[in-house]
Amino acid sequence: MHRDVGGMADNRGVVLYRDEAIVLRTQKLGEADRIVTLLTRENGKVRAVGKGVRRTSSRFGARLEPFMFVDVQLHVGRSLDVVTQAETVGPYARAICEDYGLYTAGTAMLETADRLVEAEKEPAVQQFWLLAGAVRSLAVNAHAPGLVLDSYLLRAFAVAGWAPSFTDCSRCGEPGPHRSFAVALGGAVCGRCRPPGSTAPAPETFSLLAALLAGEWDVADASDARHRKEASGLVAAYSQYHLERTLRSLRMVERDGAVTPRAGGEA
Repeated sequence: MHRDVGGMADNRGVVLYRDEAIVLRTQKLGEADRIVTLLTRENGKVRAVGKGVRRTSSRFGARLEPFMFVDVQLHVGRSLDVVTQAETVGPYARAICEDYGLYTAGTAMLETADRLVEAEKEPAVQQFWLLAGAVRSLAVNAHAPGLVLDSYLLRAFAVAGWAPSFTDCSRCGEPGPHRSFAVALGGAVCGRCRPPGSTAPAPETFSLLAALLAGEWDVADASDARHRKEASGLVAAYSQYHLERTLRSLRMVERDGAVTPRAGGEA
């Protein structure tokens, strides 16, 4: 879906613009308002005020909740923009928030997007579509939530410039497969480059990680629980190393259980 996101002025001289967005987080402001952090398609991260959205009579309060994919109109403010319209594109919040496993995985994804896209009003189109696809996959139960989360994290860091290697040596480039994994060096490492403290994941774990990065869901969905658990630990360590701080929501992620993917499901 493509829309005109160019700025325009109304008859009062207020500059308006329209964009598609995923709601990342919200915080209370005063008695009835809310500050909404959006990851938009064309304008990057935007913080805006939703006036009166906490009132039960609000026309679009429910559309400005985390995980919602919305078409919003905003007017430019001095410090914060103001949401003037919001239409639902993807009503993902209810399905995700009603399931603890989906919710914890989704919250980690929203926090990661918020951290990776630091500057406001700078386009981050790839990050936007990556998050939109991952949130949709959670909402429709396309794959086990832990797999969707780990695939999203690997791809998001790749887009941000920290693409891991799971086959060739991430330091010298020697063709793999290799048996060791070093977070600080960017993934798989050969015997010569292997630093002290490297881990030695199972070959199946390396295959799963490569599949999650490439979006090869037939391989990922068929993976064993023990390899998923090992892969998740490596993805979490890799993510937190490059963010240089802990992702608070990762501690809450429910890693047990799996779903049977729906036909044609993609992240």
